[in-house]
Parts: sequence; C-alpha cells; structure tokens
Amino acid sequence: MKHSLPLLILFILLFSCNTSTKEAPATKSKSLTSYVNPFIGTGGHGHTYPGATMPFGMMQLSPDTRLDGWDGCSGYHYTDSYIYGFSHTHLSGTGVSDYGDILLMPTNKLVFNNGADGKEGYRAHFSHNNEEALPGYYKVQLDSTNINVELTVTARAGMHKYQFPSSENQYTILDLVHRDKVLDAKIEKISNTEISGYRFSDAWAKDQRLFFNIKTSHPFIDVLQSPPATGLPGARRISLQFINPNNEPVYISIGISAVDVEGAKQNRIQELKEKSFEEIKQEANDTWEKQLEKIVVEGTNEDDKTNFYTSLYHTMLAPNLYQDVDGRYRGMDLEIHKTTDFDYYTVFSLWDTYRAAHPLYTIIEQERTIDFINTFLAKYDEGGIMPIWDLSANYTGCMIGYHAVPVIADAYLKGIDGFDAKKAFAAMKHSATRDKLGLESYKSFGFIPVEEESESVSKTLEYAYDDWTIAQMAKALNMPEDYKLYTQRAQFYKNSYDPKSRFMRGRFRNTWFAPFDPFEVNFNYTEANAWQYSLYTPQDVNGHIELMGGKQKFTAHLDELFSAKTETSGRDQKDITGLIGQYAHGNEPSHHMAYLYNFVNKPSKTQEKVREILTTLYTNEPDGISGNEDCGQMSAWYIFSSVGFYPVTPGSNQYIMGAPLFDKATINLESGKQFTVVANNNSEENKYVASVTLNGNQLNRSYLYHKEIMEGGTLVYEMTSTPSSWGTKDEEVPTSKITEHLITPVPYISEGDVAFKNETTIALSNIDKEAHIYYRLNTEEYIEYKEPFTISEATLLSVYAEKDGVKSSSIKTQFYKIDPNLSITLESEYANQYNGGGKNALIDGIRGARDFRTGAWQGYQDTDVVAIVDLGKVKPIEDITVNFLQDQRSWIFYPTEVSCYVSDNPNNFYKELPKQTIDSKTPNENTEIKNVTFSMRGYSARYVKIVAKNLGDLPSWHLGHPYNGKAWIFVDEIEVK
Repeated sequence: MKHSLPLLILFILLFSCNTSTKEAPATKSKSLTSYVNPFIGTGGHGHTYPGATMPFGMMQLSPDTRLDGWDGCSGYHYTDSYIYGFSHTHLSGTGVSDYGDILLMPTNKLVFNNGADGKEGYRAHFSHNNEEALPGYYKVQLDSTNINVELTVTARAGMHKYQFPSSENQYTILDLVHRDKVLDAKIEKISNTEISGYRFSDAWAKDQRLFFNIKTSHPFIDVLQSPPATGLPGARRISLQFINPNNEPVYISIGISAVDVEGAKQNRIQELKEKSFEEIKQEANDTWEKQLEKIVVEGTNEDDKTNFYTSLYHTMLAPNLYQDVDGRYRGMDLEIHKTTDFDYYTVFSLWDTYRAAHPLYTIIEQERTIDFINTFLAKYDEGGIMPIWDLSANYTGCMIGYHAVPVIADAYLKGIDGFDAKKAFAAMKHSATRDKLGLESYKSFGFIPVEEESESVSKTLEYAYDDWTIAQMAKALNMPEDYKLYTQRAQFYKNSYDPKSRFMRGRFRNTWFAPFDPFEVNFNYTEANAWQYSLYTPQDVNGHIELMGGKQKFTAHLDELFSAKTETSGRDQKDITGLIGQYAHGNEPSHHMAYLYNFVNKPSKTQEKVREILTTLYTNEPDGISGNEDCGQMSAWYIFSSVGFYPVTPGSNQYIMGAPLFDKATINLESGKQFTVVANNNSEENKYVASVTLNGNQLNRSYLYHKEIMEGGTLVYEMTSTPSSWGTKDEEVPTSKITEHLITPVPYISEGDVAFKNETTIALSNIDKEAHIYYRLNTEEYIEYKEPFTISEATLLSVYAEKDGVKSSSIKTQFYKIDPNLSITLESEYANQYNGGGKNALIDGIRGARDFRTGAWQGYQDTDVVAIVDLGKVKPIEDITVNFLQDQRSWIFYPTEVSCYVSDNPNNFYKELPKQTIDSKTPNENTEIKNVTFSMRGYSARYVKIVAKNLGDLPSWHLGHPYNGKAWIFVDEIEVK
C-alpha cells in the first residue's frame, strides 16, 4: 500500500500526457447559417447573387437589378437601386453573363415594359435597409409599390411570398424575354391557378432550354398577353391579376426543368408537396446548417467567421444539379437521358475550380465528387469530350486547359472510387490528344507557337500540368508507356522558359516574342501577364527552381513579384485585381504563389503573405472579394488558407502548410472522423509558426499528406510574433519534381531577324547548356551548331537538340528576305502587344490569319494608321493593296475610310487615289479580312502613303460602349505590285 500514491500520481501523469494530444473538436456557439452574408461579393467585381438557393441546387431564386454588362453577370449588383423582378437561375461569380430565366415581378399596375428605358415600367425601387438574405431565403420590400417579397427554395423548386398593401390591383408579371436573347418561348394557362411553359435562349449557352410549371395560392383572372414577336409562338409576357379580397399573402410555387414541362411539374410537386413557406424556409436553413457543419471554426473575430462561412457557402453554390426527381436530364447532345446511379450536374468552371474548390470537395464532399466525375464521363459519352466550361447542356468554348482531367486524377489518387477508372483514364487521354486549341502544335513541338494559337504560353503551361496528372494516374493504373509519354509532356513548360529574363515567354517563329515587358497583358497569356503566369509549374516546382538558377534566385523572383509596382501595361484586363505587387489574387493563376516560399526554405514568408491576403483581400462587405468569385474558387482558397494549408499541386496528395487564421477548426469528415487544427497563442501579431505537432508528435516538415487529414487527428500550431526556424531545413521542405523520363528542351533562336533585308546573323540557344544543338538550312544535312552563322537569302531553318540520346522536337522557321530597297515609316504608334513582328511587319510578306492574337497583325487603338512605304526609286505601279481585320466582338473594326497617296517626294504627296469608305459601324458577328485595293494602272511613284481612319468610340450597340470603349484597327501587309 505504501507505493499506491506514487503509482496513482504516475498514472495521472501518463493519462494527462496521452490525452493532451487529443484536442476537443471545435464547437459552434450559435447557428452557422447566421454567419453567412450572401451580400459579400455582390459589389465590386465579385459577381455573386444574394438570393435563395440550396447546396449545389438547380434553382437560384434571386432578385435581378442589372440587365447586362460585366458587373451584371449574376443579375445583381449591390450599387443598384431598382429591382426588375425575381428570376430562377443565376451564376455565381462568373465573368460572362447568362441565366436570369423566368422572371416574376409583383406590381400594382398593369404594364409590360420593365422600365429600363426610363419609361413607366414594372421595376421597383428598393433599399438595402429593407433587404435580408440568408442561406435558402431572401426578403425585400419594394419601395415603389410597398409590396413585401420573400423567397425560399428546395433543390429544384421555389416559392414566392408576396404581401400586397391592399386587395386591389394585385398583379404579377411573368416575363420570358428578360435578359438574354430568346430563341423560343411559350406560356400556357392550365387553370386559373396553374401555368406552364418554356424558354429557350441564346447567350453564353447558345441553346439553353428551360421549362417551368407555376402554381398559385389564389386564382387569377384576365391573363393578359403581350403580343408575340414575329416568329415567336405563344406569349412572352403575361400579367396575372389575383382574386384576393382578404388581402392574404400570395404564394407562387414554381418548379423548373431542363427536360420538359412535366419534369418541372413533378419537381415542384415532389419537392414542395403541401409544405408551407415557413416549413420550406426552415428545411432550407437546416440543410445549409448541416452543410456548413462540415467545418466548424472557433475564433474571437466575428468578421473572420462571417468571411469563412460565407466562403464555405459560396463553394457550395456550384456546380448545379441538372437532373429531375425522376433521374432524367438533358445531355450535351441536347437529348434526354436518364440515370438514378448518380446525380448529374452542370456549371463546371474548371479552369478556376480544379485548383482548390475540387480538392476541397475531395475532403468534405467525397460522395458528391463521385457524382461530378460520373457527370464528366456522361458528358464525354453524350458530347464527345469532357467539359472545360459547360453550361446547361452547352459547351461554352470558354477558358483553357482540359481540367476535368486533374479533378479525376486527384480524386482517384486520393482513394475516391465509385466510377469506372479505366473509362475515366481513356477520357482523360482523349482530352489530351485532340488537335484543337493549340494541342496539335503542343504535341508536335513541345510548346505552342504564338503564331499557331492565342494564349500560347498559358495553354502550354496548363496542358503540361494536366498531362502530369494523367501520368500519375497512368502510374497508379500500371500503364508504363502512358506514364512515360505524359511525364515527358509534363515537362513541356521548359520550352516556354526564357533563361535570360527568367520568365515564361511566347515563342514567335521560334524566337522570343519581343519587345518583352513582364507587366504587359497581351495575347500570350490568359487573363494575365508574364509575372502572373511564369510560376505556374506546380508539377515540377523544384525543376523550375533549378531552371532559374537555384533557391536564392527563385526566392528573389518571388520577393520581386510581391513588391513590384501594381500597374500593368498592354491590354486592359478587368480580371487582374487584388494586386500585391504583381501577385493578382483576384485571378486564379496567382493562387498558389504565396505557398511557393515553402519550397525554398522560407515558410515564414508564406505565413506572412497568406495572412496578408486573408485579412486584406477578403472583407465582410459587398465588395469583400477581390475578383470574380468564380464558382467557389476564390472562396476555396480562403477556406484552405484560413485552416492552415493549401493544395499547390492537386494530384500529389500533398498540402503545403501556411498558418491558421482561426484558433481552432475541425473538419467533420463523411467517414465520421474529425481532423482538428489548433493555433495556440494565435493573434494578429502572432502570425508566424514556431512549431507544429501532429497527433502529439513533432512535425517539422512544412507539408501534410491527404491521408493524414482523412485518418482524423489533431494538428497543433504554436504561433509566435517573429519568423522561426520551423520547416526551414532541406529535409523539411516540400518537393515537387519530375525525375524520370527527362526531356531535352527545344532549342530557340536567340539572335536573328526572321524578316531581314540584306543579311541576318543567327544564334541558337537551349536552356540545357549540356544539350547539343543541330540545324540545317533548307534541305541540307543537319550539322551540329557551334557558333552563329549568317544567311542572305530566304531560308528554311530546321533545329533540334539532343542529350544522352534523347532528342527534342524539330522546329522549322521560315526566314523572309525583304526587298532591301523597300522601307516603311510609321507615323502612328502601334500597340506593343499587337506589334506584328516589329516596324517592318507591314512589308515583311507574312500575312495575318483570322485570329488576331496569333501575332502577325499590327494593332492601333483609337488612332489612325498612317504609313509611308518607300519603294527605293520611282517605279510603275499597277495595284496597291492593304489588308484589314474585323472582329467586332474583340473591339476590332474596319477603318471608316482608307486613303492612298503617291508621290516621288515624301514631303509632298500630290496625287490622291479615289478614297474608299467602309460602313464599319454595321454589326457583324463574323471575323473577316478585307483587302482594300487601289489601282494605279502603271502610273509611276516612289512613295506610297496609306491613311486608315479609326472608328474611335465604339457604337452604342456594342458591349464595350458603356465603358467608353475605343475601336481598334488591325492592319497587315501593304503590298505594292
């Protein structure tokens, strides 16, 4: 007995040590839905909507305050003061406008005009003071009519509640021509309480089909139809006048479907049943509460919690269910299909969401991830390709890459099954083996030349990452040949790297696109400049570090990125927002960059930058998102980063650690397990990590594995106010490196003019200094390159490189000889990003194609083109021809008039040929090239002067007109015969 007290103490100490590593999970102090502020992102350029919707639901029942324009993409903008009505489909955070289908608007007057023209209309003034939004619920008072409106939803149906001020003049407008172009529409009265119909429209989705069924709580009379448009069967707008002598609330129930009217009716009946408005509202709230409980956070800053749960809410607004209650849906072939094996979805903004939103789903939405992938495979069967950006059974042709591929690979490599892996792999390879969108050049050359495809640098980099994920899945499926091929393709990013500037640059005729300005937004990059895309190598970060000369130089580049001036040059790109230096958080290519410091042994800099982004670029305000919300990606970045880690390389099963924003966060997994992240001593000042433990064990590495999260447990950060040595040793930093099947990069022309007069000296280089370069001129034999050489005639140059028996692709470049007596003087200034190859572009013999972004055209914005060609001596001339491009969607218009003057004195153009005028203001959706020819009939001259008048202000019908847009002239090749 005398030993019992010491044994008891020892037992207590051991028990305390064992239990101290198991933190209690985070708990909520009040409902999580109360933290959601649906107005975040409705201001600025967030492009979100505040209305009622369910998690990943089909219906988005929300007010419409804006009919068009970039900041009207969601239909609502916080700065507006009029509501046009309440429509049932909306997009969250996109950069292109669509939806806004089936508008209902209560009013006290009979009028079909919406009022946007300033004339009497059914729109109504409102105040944010009388507006409320919660998950699954929206409420507003219409000041102009004193009508109170409440909205709530199920997944496929919704209910409106209108309280009119009196029993008199109770009208509701049903408008099917609201917003985009209507292809076909019909409204059919079933009874005095039921209406059905459809609306087929053309916007971003060129053939969107939506059916509806409406049931009203009160009978209506005098269904007044507006006259149908020519060729448009049925009514497009009607007014319902309700019989409501006791002035009870009017309820309008509606179901929607992409299949047919019966589908819409059954969606309404089976989801709404006989439930009251309050019951539906409560069920919506309960559903959202359960969704938000997937991650519970604790902290003292209420705004941070609001930003977190609003972000989590935003990640669950898309993709959208696109399947009726009976399993039917409209496929990518626009035919009707049926399945009950999985839920079918639409609205996959994959260029955005593959980066963080879909990786987030692999943690908290694993079952739904299986549905997403089965949806991809169904779309592959129906339409022939997996989606890139699909919308309502339409391929929009928007954005780049084939990013369904990494979503599948990331899920599969994390152990998520429930889909046919072999079929998925075949679909992935199919995406990578097409010949469109630059892929033909990419496969042949190992990069996309500027002259072959627009946005060539971004596409090369994104394809290379996608290919790496194919390689990883091939390895998991034991397909060595595919693993080798796609591992090689994953290194094609190297062919875009310019070792002199240390940026990724466009290769124009196998030279570097020049003059080069890393701040310039041009057609070589997607919504970005060289700063914002040159670090996009998530599959081989360490290989990229080596290319740049090591960790010190890579760190210096990162430092300069975040400290550079915030201005950009070149094309105006609205998406480049949220700038810290040239880091652009408002657009997705930058999202991984702050975490790259971990790879160079500087995790404290990651912690510093991530905290700055979290606390300055996300706020509890309508303009609280620094760019388009992009269907959940902007918010997914916030979710990951505020919890303490981020998926820099989806498909690697590795998360790069930052530092938590919250004191505690618990991820409640579908398996029932919990993963809790704790930040001890966390504060605004203590933003750096001193040490970390995982399940009680010291964790010195600055990265996590997916399985460590999914197994549950506790990750504890000890926070401090100054940078520490944690995670700074070489063995503690993350690695992302391709080490097998290394390629030999393609050589490039480092000196030499592709178009020259007398002669040009050509120098060849390769980023791999150990590679041997070989070249040939015309059809001669290949010889090894030793030193620069000179050519004096038009020549076809072919080059390749070889190292250790591995050859690069062979690249051919045609060198053009310009008549040495021919010269040109430009009296107006072209835009650098559209320089066409330089000052001689208009006489170099190289013609521009229909795609203005492929480099041969010279562009002039809001300025006339004035060019003087010197033939070298007086010559008889038959014809003078100058070529112009028209692509009005891209603001490129033909000149309004073209003049041609000739002379033998450059200071006195005494002869003017008949002026040619062009009706350039007429709308034209086609991309065209016009050859303007002046006949000289043998008249002699030495100098030819061309003057092309710019349209200037864009026409009133053009989308750029409200933004004071100015027209471009694109000109190429002045030919004198």
